[in-house]
Amino acid sequence: MKLLLLGLYLLVTLSKYALDWINLRHRQKEHPPLPQAFDGKLDQERLTRSDAYALAGDKLSFIEDGVGVVLTLAFLFGGLFPWYDQRVQELAPGFIANGLLFFGLLLLLQLIVGLPFSLYRNFVLEEKFGFNKMTFKLWCADTLKSLLIGGILFVVLAGGALWLVQKVAHSWWLWVWGFWAGLSLFLMYVSPYLIEPLFFKFSPLAKEGLEDGVRELLDKAGVKAGKVLQVDASRRSAHSNAYFTGIGKVKRVVLFDTLLEQLEDQELLAVLAHELGHWRCGHIRKRLIKSQLVALGSCWLAFTLLNADWLPSLLGLEQLSFAGQVLLLSWLASLVGFFWTPLGSFLSRRDERQADQFAIELVGSGRELASGLVKLARENLSNLFPHPLYVAIYYSHPDLVSRVNWLEKRKPKGEK
Repeated sequence: MKLLLLGLYLLVTLSKYALDWINLRHRQKEHPPLPQAFDGKLDQERLTRSDAYALAGDKLSFIEDGVGVVLTLAFLFGGLFPWYDQRVQELAPGFIANGLLFFGLLLLLQLIVGLPFSLYRNFVLEEKFGFNKMTFKLWCADTLKSLLIGGILFVVLAGGALWLVQKVAHSWWLWVWGFWAGLSLFLMYVSPYLIEPLFFKFSPLAKEGLEDGVRELLDKAGVKAGKVLQVDASRRSAHSNAYFTGIGKVKRVVLFDTLLEQLEDQELLAVLAHELGHWRCGHIRKRLIKSQLVALGSCWLAFTLLNADWLPSLLGLEQLSFAGQVLLLSWLASLVGFFWTPLGSFLSRRDERQADQFAIELVGSGRELASGLVKLARENLSNLFPHPLYVAIYYSHPDLVSRVNWLEKRKPKGEK
């Protein structure tokens, strides 16, 4: 069984690398002319920079993923797993302390391994292409704050779950799911006030008249939002975005200051109309429900498998701690998840089409959204020519060229 799992892991890993290689080669081929919406917005020099940016990112990801593969092989199949599990049990024999130390040390190792790649990505790759605006001091501050917040959440989530496993052994799967679900909803509610301000400065929209347009769009869409704010994202990156945050009465619209600089008002409102489409079409609610149902099913399945006492034998081991078995299950789930990725991507792209159609109904045409997306692609050096197979498996949005083509041809329902 150990050799079978090793073969499955290598198959998934090689499949990922093959898809990356196919996508890379596809960008180097000649492509058909771009849609009319691209005219005057993208020249050959910009396309060349986009290809160079994508290639640089692919190379870095290739190396980073390769390090992860080597560490995984060494840990799971090189004999380190049972040794590590035994050492942690000796250091922290208590059930809760053992679990926290087991996962805490692994997360710390993951952080240490990832730090050089984060530094290189921000201060070499992003700097080279003009995206990085972050100082080293700010990067250190963000990293420390993320580490502190992540550490607190880890102790609460993992410690609380382990306590429930210990106290209600016969039905811990239901209690753990309920605990995690409740805490996640609580964090969605308080995050705009407690967590996000630790990293960003929020302020009213500085662009004169824009908030009136946003409010009018919100009223037209039937969506209520407490505040419409801009955020100082330009302190960190030249990339741009817009999003909703919070739930219920604390829901707010947040626009990156970089987005305000890059788009005309009508284009920005069309992009916002797309985001409103996700709310009005129920995508946010449905995804939340689906994720919780998956989490519930995963907790029950984990409960069932962990009680079966045969998980360690999958790696040829006689025994593993509870934490070790949970780690093994998580790794197996990541392998299975690769085969579910195309379905999740397909469903996400379907939702994006529905949100695009909602935006067309709201603003009267798809031209403004198409124009805004093209400008964002230009500013962000987006890859315009991904391989169709790569799109089908990984892309949560339709590729930009086909999306713009679709938007240019679509009209509001009932309009000929």
